Amino acid sequence: MTAPRVTIIGGGLAGSEAAWQLARAGIAVRLVEMRPVVPTPAHKTDRLAELVCSNSFRSDDTFGNAVGLLHEEMRRLGSLVMAMGDRHKVPAGSALAVDREAFSQAVSEALLNHPLVTVERRVVERLPSQDEGPTIVATGPLTHTALAEDIRRRGGERELAFFDAIAPIVYRDSIDFSKAWMQSRWDEAGPGGTGSDYINCPLERDEYEAFVDALLAAEKAEFRDWERETPYFEGCLPIEVMAERGRDTLRFGPMKPVGLTDPRTGKRPWAVVQLRQDNALGTLWNMVGFQTKLKHGEQVRVFRTIPGLEGAEFARLGGLHRNTFINGPRLLDRTLRFKPMPWIRFAGQITGCEGYVESAALGLLAGRFWTAELAGREPVPPPAETAHGALLAHVTGGARADSYQPMNVNFGLFPPLEAAVPKAGRKRALAERALRVLDQWIATAG
Repeated sequence: MTAPRVTIIGGGLAGSEAAWQLARAGIAVRLVEMRPVVPTPAHKTDRLAELVCSNSFRSDDTFGNAVGLLHEEMRRLGSLVMAMGDRHKVPAGSALAVDREAFSQAVSEALLNHPLVTVERRVVERLPSQDEGPTIVATGPLTHTALAEDIRRRGGERELAFFDAIAPIVYRDSIDFSKAWMQSRWDEAGPGGTGSDYINCPLERDEYEAFVDALLAAEKAEFRDWERETPYFEGCLPIEVMAERGRDTLRFGPMKPVGLTDPRTGKRPWAVVQLRQDNALGTLWNMVGFQTKLKHGEQVRVFRTIPGLEGAEFARLGGLHRNTFINGPRLLDRTLRFKPMPWIRFAGQITGCEGYVESAALGLLAGRFWTAELAGREPVPPPAETAHGALLAHVTGGARADSYQPMNVNFGLFPPLEAAVPKAGRKRALAERALRVLDQWIATAG
């Protein structure tokens, strides 16, 4: 085996996917991960591709949701993340959720056992020089402070950051099922599910009002001085921040009761807290949308006011961590090369995408772009009509650089259809076009 040809910094979803794409193309990889040498506020293990927030890859609906389409595109492109996600899925309605422990263990084993992948555990504090060879930076939202400062200095950009909050996990056997019940919204069944995949804890009007009061009065974690002006990502707001925006915000957000019927009353409750299965055994359940920055003691006190959770025992309480990303539209070219240092590509959340699957998808592309370039071919980006191409276009120039913020994949990023299609069929038409174009790209330039 020759010396590593490509160095990947960061062993999260993006780095792991990039390593797999390169190795399966016959290119040696050095994958550098700082854990456990330096821990992070969010990770609990030293495994590759550890899921630190939700265990959900979100909707798996190929023809009705952009992230579901991205799932299918990744499967067609030989994604390790999707293969292991499918292998270790747990019931979650129409979503694809995974057993987080089994998933990260499987990804780790696949890479550690590959003869072309070498994993090094150490801290990287600066961007590699050109002499150090082709590189992918996939350090994610918890980039080491020294490396983040070097990236900021090299790119000449003011660092952008926001907070990403983590939801609590509850032991199933501590939930009171004389009040809670199992049901998915509109009884919809997803991958590995039955249509009764969520635990639902109902609140009537007075209970909801009391919960909001307790939430607003609870003691929050203190910010450090350098964190005070950091904005939140709108797609992952702490629940108490949502409550501060209005008393009904939660009832029309993560606590919305639509599509659910309380079997005790035969009616829709005023509000509901849903819990989603977090592991294959079904012993751990994630409080959906309950990311929080409340102090731990306050979380226990306030969340036990929810009917059905009065005796809840928590396997993990919520928390928050800082997220760091670069100004992709200014600093990255169409194949994710860092313009000031073109021997480096960026991938994952550090580019300004948001979400597990989106991060892995950009890692997949970064790996494939280096594969083409090292073979003497010009890398060809996937067409913008695909989910991969739409996401790539957004982070490399489709978004406004002066107001750039993290973005999940969505159909709003796709070019419009060539012919008029009724609104009801528009998503399916976009997805069908995307898969048709993706297959053509794979056959020619992919």
